[in-house]
Order: sequence, then structure tokens, then C-alpha cells
Amino acid sequence: MDGVRTRKRHRLSWDVGPPETQAVTDGRVPTAAPPSSPPLREDDREGHYVYDLGENLTPRYKILSKMGEGTFGRVLECWDREKCEPVAIKVVRSIHKYRYAAMIEIDVLNHIATNERGRSCCVQIQHWFDYRNHICIVFEKLGPSLFDLLKRNKYCPFPVDLVRDFGRQLLESVAYIHDLRLVHTDLKPENILLVTSEYVKVPSQKSNLQGGTRFRCLPKSNAIKLIDFGSTAFENQSRSSIVSTRHYRAPEIILGLGWDYPCDLWSIGCILVEFCTGGALFQTHENLEHLAMMERVLGPLPPRMAQKANPSAAKYFTRGAELNWPEGAASRESIRAVGKLGRLKDLVGRNAECWGGSFTDLLRGLLKFEPAERLTAEEALDHAFFQQSGPA
Repeated sequence: MDGVRTRKRHRLSWDVGPPETQAVTDGRVPTAAPPSSPPLREDDREGHYVYDLGENLTPRYKILSKMGEGTFGRVLECWDREKCEPVAIKVVRSIHKYRYAAMIEIDVLNHIATNERGRSCCVQIQHWFDYRNHICIVFEKLGPSLFDLLKRNKYCPFPVDLVRDFGRQLLESVAYIHDLRLVHTDLKPENILLVTSEYVKVPSQKSNLQGGTRFRCLPKSNAIKLIDFGSTAFENQSRSSIVSTRHYRAPEIILGLGWDYPCDLWSIGCILVEFCTGGALFQTHENLEHLAMMERVLGPLPPRMAQKANPSAAKYFTRGAELNWPEGAASRESIRAVGKLGRLKDLVGRNAECWGGSFTDLLRGLLKFEPAERLTAEEALDHAFFQQSGPA
């Protein structure tokens, strides 16, 4: 897929020298870097910035709270004294590879924000600076993630109209970044944020054990934005062989067959199933079990993919290119976990009668084993599921 797309490798705007030599205060790479600001205190052992709530991150930003933490560093909620508004600041670990990745992310974010379409569907970078050897990226402050929304509702499925709205916006975001020749590579509910934090309580379809009414929280506004472009790849740049968070990782990645735009669409298929069931489709942490779960839900892997698997993945198959399951299972618990899954139509249908028809057909198009056969984001947006309202 997309083999006809040819374009010179995107030139990074900061390709004027290694990022560790750059100390900036205004988000631009200077021709001669000013001296780095001296450390306020030592970083922790992993290179994370150590801070106290209420202190300043440069005179402009006051640290209010920690919003999250990951391999890259920490996200802090700060008060922007200049604009008099809250912002989210990604403070990257003071380690070369993470600083380098942060500079690529900044370039991607600036590339995405080239027109109104990008600003409306993806998180917006406002500014960036290098502070005490930490790359700091300032973003607009958004609401909670869709994973947080699921968790808040104790992993109850979203209503069908909400899934349709979220799915449409997610596909529009991905269609936009694919048009820019970018592959996100880490789509998951944690990386899809509501624009605001306001909720309304509505009665749940299920009653509690005492016969009373149960409520669930739904967003006042369904507007969402895509975040975390730290793993995003430009077309034709050198790439890591393993990308994506495990539960949303496409089969071609596991098999070492290379990856491209279709890996994002596989992730979207997994995300939409999670929205309609409340739980991750492939809850596993091991490759063979993961492939067995895929076969259980979607049918057998195409022999061509098994035959072309790289040497490290070939061990998952017999000489006849069939998955070595359950013989190769690591434990009986693993066999049981796979056995609990059903076919895609049944998984979707068992949660609500309306989750059938066109929705299941859309999922089949997104979860094709062969990347070239998968729907593109634009094709998925034209699917019948998004042309209707009410039951799927």
C-alpha cells in the first residue's frame, strides 16, 4: 500500500547541529547557542526533572500539578503568567536519545499545525524551550483521555453514537497526518484527549443490585484531539522495527514484515472494539499468544505472511506455515485466555444488539491481516457506519 507515494525525505528544521548543543529560550534554533541555565538541583537517576509544586519552570510558568509520566519524561500542568491561562508542558528527560526524539516531535508538531485542519484535530504546540538541559514543549491544556473516560465509567461501553462520533474524528485526524506523509505509530485511547473536562451524568442502561438507577459520565462536548507525536515517523525515514503499544500493534510489526500507514488503521480497529466492549481487544504481553488471539477473533493468518516472517518470528509457526498453537503456548492460563475470545461479530454483538451490521463490517475492513487490504482512513470515513445515526 502507498507504494506509489514518492517524496524526498523530509528535512528536519533543526538539522543544523545536535540538539544537546542547543540551549534556546524562544523555540527557535539559534546560530550560536547561549549558555545553558545552571541546574536548580540534580535530576533523578533516570534523568527526570525534579520539581516542587508551586515553583517556577522559567519565570513564565508556575508548576501546578503533574498530569502524567512516561518513558519520555513528565507532563506538568503549569500556569502561563504571560497569557494568564493553564498549559500542559512536556518536560523531556535529560538523556540524549530522548532530547533527540523531542526535537523530531517538535518538527512533526510544527508540520501538523500548517493549517486549520491540523490545529482542529491534533494537539497544538504553543512554544518550546531548553531549560536546565530538558527540552520543554508547551501545549494547549486539554481534557482527560478516552481511556480515562472508560475508566471513570468502570469500563462500560460507550453509546453507539458516541463511538461513531469519536471514530469519525479519529479517522479525520489520521487522514490528515497521513496526507502529510506521517505515520503516528502509537494510536491508543490514552493518546486521544477530550478537548474539555466537563461531564454530564446520564442514567446507565443497567441497574445496580439494589434496583436503583446507575449513572455514567458522558462528555458535554464530544470534541477530541490526537496527542503524543513522539513516535511519529516521516515517510521514508529510517524506522524502528517495533512500534505501537502492544494491545494495538499490527500483525506485520510482530512478524517483522515492515510497517507503514496501515499500522495506524489496525490500531484504530482495536480502539473502536474497545469503545464498544469496554476492554482492550487483545489483552496480552507475548507475541505467540497475541497472534493466537488474532486468529481466534479474525480467522487464520495468511500463509504468505507466515512464510515471510523474519527469523525471530518464524519460530511461531510450523513448517506448514500454521501457527504453533496451542502446542507452543507458554502456559495453560495463556491457552484459556485465548479460548475466552470469540469471533469478531460475536464479541461486538454480545455487548449490545445494535453493535452489528455496518459496524462489524467497518471493523473487518480495518482489521485485515494483509496491510495492503486494510481500509485507508479516507475509505473508512466513507463507510456506511459513518453515514447513519442510531443503531449500527
